[in-house]
Amino acid sequence: MTVLSGLTEQIYSDREIMAMFSGTETIRRMLQVEAALARAQAQCAFIPASAARCIDDVCHVADIDSILDLAGIASASIAAGNIAIPFVRQLTAAVHKADPEAARYVHWGATSQDILDTALVLQIRQVTAQLDQDLLTAAKACACLTAAHRDTIMVGRTWLQHALPTTFGAKTAGWLEALERSRVQLRRDGTRIAQLQFGGAAGTLASLGTAAPAVAREFARELGLALPAMPWHAHRDRLAHFSATLGILTGTLGKIARDISLMAQTEIGELAEPGGPGRGGSSTMPHKRNPVGCAAILAAAARVPPLVSTMLSAMVQEHERALGGWQAEWDVLPQIAALTGGALRHLVGMLEGLEVYPRRMAENLDATNGLILGEAYTLALGARVGRLQAHELVEEASREAVRRGCALSVCIREALAGNPATQDLLSDEEIEFLRNPAHYVGQAAAICDEVLKQWRSTPDHSADNIKAPPAPGRRGRF
Repeated sequence: MTVLSGLTEQIYSDREIMAMFSGTETIRRMLQVEAALARAQAQCAFIPASAARCIDDVCHVADIDSILDLAGIASASIAAGNIAIPFVRQLTAAVHKADPEAARYVHWGATSQDILDTALVLQIRQVTAQLDQDLLTAAKACACLTAAHRDTIMVGRTWLQHALPTTFGAKTAGWLEALERSRVQLRRDGTRIAQLQFGGAAGTLASLGTAAPAVAREFARELGLALPAMPWHAHRDRLAHFSATLGILTGTLGKIARDISLMAQTEIGELAEPGGPGRGGSSTMPHKRNPVGCAAILAAAARVPPLVSTMLSAMVQEHERALGGWQAEWDVLPQIAALTGGALRHLVGMLEGLEVYPRRMAENLDATNGLILGEAYTLALGARVGRLQAHELVEEASREAVRRGCALSVCIREALAGNPATQDLLSDEEIEFLRNPAHYVGQAAAICDEVLKQWRSTPDHSADNIKAPPAPGRRGRF
């Protein structure tokens, strides 16, 4: 229900999602809800069909500014406490100009929160459809990287230190799986949240009498939403769950951006963001190529968790209608959605044009003169003299290799040859085998294959079951 703006906000937030929550689009969705309510009530013979037609016509006017004063709604909402009250007042006046009798039936039986929450659900349906499609694109890019670099050997790092060899494909397979988990959860949340809000003043629909169940069913059908067993005015778990899913997704995007930015450091040089005119430059250093996409994603990953915390805190609401908790959601949820969407768009652009440098990965593998393969030597020797003795032997050889600045394989060979008890433990051929990082990547290739197999088995990888609704239109005429 907010307009996200400012000189810097467009760096981090998705423009399309920002537009979905703009003042104009929020009012447009509220008009869509009011029109659907009138049509539903007419279908159930609760209000005259002529009144519903008039309300429907006014709500679907092409130029909203011709019937509503958005600045006036915003100003009046300060005293009213929400935008729905002045909105309904202006809408009623607009309908009255067309048909004074029809104006009697505007917003009949509904409460402000019914309109605002249902409009929000329609906006979330749009957001979910876009995020789903962008997640699909990001996942496809990860799948391509995984397939292309299944056997591209690189340093595996733990605690920011060289650990053991792995493959770049295994790393991107991890990205792919995490993105897919978020995509599955987002679809679940999208289905769960697509629920009509319609309860009237206190959630009982007393204003509609015995017609309430039929009107509610038709109202939900008009908007393509599910009809819950009861209104959810003060039960915000669906919205909180959706927000948490976006928070987790943004955290995943941040993890990927952190990996890319670390690998793009000058001293590492294994990856680079896509280049282009005006991208990643410095105001003073012409040689710089800054990872600006990573910066935007990491900024979003830092901003979203506190916003999600607000949504969780806002769940504690009083009785049948909230005092403060509901209101706290209005600006926060759009910010979460726009930041998540912005981070995802940045990631898509990065992954699709990511520059990978296998030669540099190979060079970094040898940065420690073979120390990265210490575990391989230890296990080979441990099978013959026991793990502890093997560990001590390789540890001493590692220290010697560091002291002399030579290859670990040389020190291993010398240490074994210098003791009659160990000189025959490893042959020259075995040492040659063990010093090759390609022989100690474990199940990296199999991991890539399995992740790709599971990903390809997902039905059609399309967003067909989460479709953005068309621009507000009419489902029926009278």
